[in-house]
Amino acid sequence: MVDATASFDGNRVAANESPALASSQGRLTAAVSTGIADYAEFCASALFAPAQGASWIRNWAAETKADMVIGTLCAESRPALSLAVEVVRHGPFRVARFAGGRHANGNFPAADARLLPRIDGPAIRSLFVAIAKARPDIDLISLERLLPDLDGVANPLAALPSFPSPNLALAVDLDGGFDALLSRASGKRKRKKHRSQTRKFEAVGAFRRIEARTREEVDRLLDAFFDMKEARFAKMGIANVFGDAGVRAFFRALFADALTEEKPSFLLHGLDVAGKLRAVTGSGRSGKRLICEFGAIAEDDLAFTSPGDFLFFDNIQEASELGFDVYDFSVGDEPYKRLWCDIEIQHFEVLAPLTLKGRALATAMRQGARAKGFIKNNPTVWKLTKMLRRKAAGQAAPAAAEDDS
Repeated sequence: MVDATASFDGNRVAANESPALASSQGRLTAAVSTGIADYAEFCASALFAPAQGASWIRNWAAETKADMVIGTLCAESRPALSLAVEVVRHGPFRVARFAGGRHANGNFPAADARLLPRIDGPAIRSLFVAIAKARPDIDLISLERLLPDLDGVANPLAALPSFPSPNLALAVDLDGGFDALLSRASGKRKRKKHRSQTRKFEAVGAFRRIEARTREEVDRLLDAFFDMKEARFAKMGIANVFGDAGVRAFFRALFADALTEEKPSFLLHGLDVAGKLRAVTGSGRSGKRLICEFGAIAEDDLAFTSPGDFLFFDNIQEASELGFDVYDFSVGDEPYKRLWCDIEIQHFEVLAPLTLKGRALATAMRQGARAKGFIKNNPTVWKLTKMLRRKAAGQAAPAAAEDDS
């Protein structure tokens, strides 16, 4: 992979390229809009990752008042690829990114798999040119945490210069079923621990795994999750990415919307012990892949029992029984994920400067990603970094690591 900034030259891109390309297979045209209705119609038959789905885009725009831009490449008037991004301020810059920012992981733009062979690097650049002309205030298009492929289809954005994301993503191969998985992943020890946890929960009171099936259950599980994350991030000494009121309203709307779908695209699960939620996970469905978008545990008297690990055991078992091929823990390399995972996924990132200012920002962002990758992939440095963060937050002792999603 090569430096993304090398192939874009600020304002000169918009001046020298046309937003329409001719090819032997027909003409590709690029168009830009702010309307979500056409995007939602395209998504009804398109391939996309959960964070590029119509429900995600619609609810993010509605609840956070995001400044949305939707660029579409068409082949003979049929949408072939559609890129929905939000425009945000980054200091003195304006950046177009996937809607949701850090909450959008494992990204794959909405695309018609039958038309993707027509989409190459010049075609996607023509789309960026169209966006630059429609929105000359945008300095940089920053597309992060991109999946290399989805359901065996290569990500069309891989046709552009790119570089590796600093964070690995980890997943579990469910081929052969849950028993086969346990035979490969210390199954005897996992089952023994699961039985031990069950006895500890029973000693406290009744326990059950919950899947949110009503709006009231969605609100209950998310209320608990937001409280858990607030306490957890405070201990870690980092900003709470779930703290914004708009972000919280978005997740409420997203999971509530999913209840109306025949096969819900987003699912909430919780572990209730003695009438209190001790662990919560939120998942996205993508073809034969179930993706854990987030998770958290309560820092209470039962935290020592690892309720998050217990819930993951049940979630992974159910995913296997429902016929999923992969249980995806998403971004982040943590010990509790390594207990299960046998697949490493290297996401990639694309930075496309649209102005000279954008070129400067792209260079800085790529250097920052390289530095972050060095820190997170060096166990000694990463351990020291986390220790310093905890000390800065006034926390001397490390907290349990099983909810670092």
